[in-house]
Amino acid sequence: MSNISRVKRSPRLFALYIVLRVLVIGVLVAQIFNANWENVLLCVFTLILFMIPSFIEKRAKIDVPDTLEVIVLFFIFAAEILGEIAGYFVNVRGWDTMLHNVNGFLAAAIGLALIDILNREDRFAISLSPVFVAVFAFCFSMTIGVVWEFFEFGMDVLFGTDMQKNTVFADGYIDVGLYDTMKDLLVNFLGAVVFSTLGYFYIKRRGEGRGGRFVRRFILTKIGEDGEDEQEQEGSERP
Repeated sequence: MSNISRVKRSPRLFALYIVLRVLVIGVLVAQIFNANWENVLLCVFTLILFMIPSFIEKRAKIDVPDTLEVIVLFFIFAAEILGEIAGYFVNVRGWDTMLHNVNGFLAAAIGLALIDILNREDRFAISLSPVFVAVFAFCFSMTIGVVWEFFEFGMDVLFGTDMQKNTVFADGYIDVGLYDTMKDLLVNFLGAVVFSTLGYFYIKRRGEGRGGRFVRRFILTKIGEDGEDEQEQEGSERP
């Protein structure tokens, strides 16, 4: 599927791309004038991340549903620009928790979709049960969450950042990120459980019913599969 056909199919998604990129470029210019080179790199990194969904579709021939793509774009913007540069992680209560919860949900969706694509390939002789697919999606999501916590710990140790939110309590106890890490993993766990459960019923019933239509908005599919044609027919329902 070419980028042109995607724009024609979903002009609102194209408009969202333009708006977010313009905002990031505006922040990038401001950070250059302020000589804040760390934030400049964050802006460049954000622009690169914005290209990942299109890259996946073009190179891997995998269709990314518009709903999933919209949420991913907002997630990147909320984490890098609002969270890091605008200071929402520090100044907005629950911002970090909300993003970790969304991450758990999205990572489970991606994990379930990837194993489902392989499960439906004729080249594989093994047909995995819906339970196994759901368990894989959950484990995939939790692995992503754990790896991120490793990254935060590494940044704090190697570069002196405070990604794990070290806190000194009134009784003198120094929390070196344990509470923040466990909270992040807990909300990631909840997001993973929710989507893995929904994904189980989606695989078992193969997307039938209202719940199936909801889950399909987050499921990657190979371009050219029958499921993609069905998704394109529902393009008017996508945000």
